[in-house]
Amino acid sequence: MASSRYRRNVGAIIQRGDGKILIGERSNVAGAWQFPQGGVKDSETAREALARELREEVSLDPAHYQVLQSKGPYRYVFPPGRTKEGFEGQEQTYFLVKFTGADSNIVVPAEEPEFVQFHWIEPDEFKIDWLPDFKREVYRQVFLDFFGLALA
Repeated sequence: MASSRYRRNVGAIIQRGDGKILIGERSNVAGAWQFPQGGVKDSETAREALARELREEVSLDPAHYQVLQSKGPYRYVFPPGRTKEGFEGQEQTYFLVKFTGADSNIVVPAEEPEFVQFHWIEPDEFKIDWLPDFKREVYRQVFLDFFGLALA
């Protein structure tokens, strides 16, 4: 359970059968790439939030993916002077999901225009400098936990 200082959040690592993972370029920061993620509403489980966020951010229906595993919590603190809904950071559960659909099942920008485009990359192609500083430690741990990769 997240402490009251941290907003509950889910992140999705969408992986194709060839091992490539989906990353999206944020609509509000050119050149910033990340996994789909979003807050967990009080009335939701983490899995329900995952399904909602994937529909909202990349138009992905649960019929086109299978949840393989989840790990967490991972925490980060927002930069000084920035809060979200009164929280000073986020506590995330990450889900590894197997993508079973076609690229046409992913639509970006979607209902919630978080991303302007998406790409499939090998996990070891991810560059930590695509992220804002405050998210980097979480991504380092996520890549280590899910892929055994140490991001520089």
